[in-house]
Amino acid sequence: MSGADAGRARAALDAVADRLLRASVLERIGIAIASTAAALLIGLAIAALAGYDSTRFAGQLLAGAFGNERAIARTLRSTTLFVLTGVAVAVAFRAGVFNIGVQGQFVVGGFTTVVAIVWLAAFVPDETFGGVALMLAGSLAGVVSGGLYGALPGVMKAYGDANEIITTIMLNFIATGFVGWLVAGPFGDPEATATRTRRLPDTVGLPRVVFDDPNLSVVGLLLMVGVVALVAALMDRTRFGYDMVTSGYQDTAATYSGVDARRMVIATMTLSGMIAGLTGALFVIMIQGYYTDPSGIGNYGFDAIAVSLLAANNPLGVLPAGLLFGGLESAGSHVQINSDVPVQLIDGIVGLVVLFVAAPELFRMIAARTGLGGEAE
Repeated sequence: MSGADAGRARAALDAVADRLLRASVLERIGIAIASTAAALLIGLAIAALAGYDSTRFAGQLLAGAFGNERAIARTLRSTTLFVLTGVAVAVAFRAGVFNIGVQGQFVVGGFTTVVAIVWLAAFVPDETFGGVALMLAGSLAGVVSGGLYGALPGVMKAYGDANEIITTIMLNFIATGFVGWLVAGPFGDPEATATRTRRLPDTVGLPRVVFDDPNLSVVGLLLMVGVVALVAALMDRTRFGYDMVTSGYQDTAATYSGVDARRMVIATMTLSGMIAGLTGALFVIMIQGYYTDPSGIGNYGFDAIAVSLLAANNPLGVLPAGLLFGGLESAGSHVQINSDVPVQLIDGIVGLVVLFVAAPELFRMIAARTGLGGEAE
């Protein structure tokens, strides 16, 4: 490539980066919605080329996500987890810290919740009040353990200049492997035929209101909305949230204004991990009722990265983004059971959505970090 061609290519990249860097939150959400629509259309086209009726396939996707009360409950159940883990990612990304370890923090939080509840059950009365106390204590244990597991890579980044992307990815595998060993060994239920911990007491469980579904509670939905509102207010309306964002993107300016940038990095990762740990607690209390091999509980923490990017790392935008991913997961389960469309095609469509949504935001974030476009956020 000649120097002139390289210059034109760089100018084109600068122009695209500059436009993305100047995009408002609404424009970024619009780009994400357009990307999602394009990915779904391509997925339907691929289904048609593979010999499937794309119109019928699209109808099955809608029916699987919102076709009846059972489908809606299934969608909202997945949405709850995607939204909460998405908020955990958004907190870190919004502050310029790449927390790729939400899955590990989710696993640690959920496992700790089960262990705490099972251990404390022997000291708490077997009644409704006792069940509520166990859920609160177990959730607190999950929040604390998730926060500590998130703080670990934060400390390594702040004081050791370790790359948080690498450390959080490694900690995901450590959490999955170590918790899997604990479930299969010291904390396993010897009377169970499958590899899992002891079940939570019968008094531990969220009430079923509106939806007669054993794995969905309106209390869980209200908790999800409450966390979103609280985090949005924290990030946009408080000095702490302002300091988080400033220290992540402009640490020199933050230090000049009296903010300890290193401590804010740790605080950001801790808060992100606490939300992930709370999600793990809700998962075991509302849905699973015990803990099993974490490699089979779902990739909510990983998919949350795409959820956050789809929402332009805005906690409020995570609500519709999480609903989309919850609907896709619910629809995938329905199509897999009720049609001959292979599950790999569903996974491929979800992968296209992730790719199309992530690409513009990742390019934008890289541009902000590298100075591409001539202006950082």
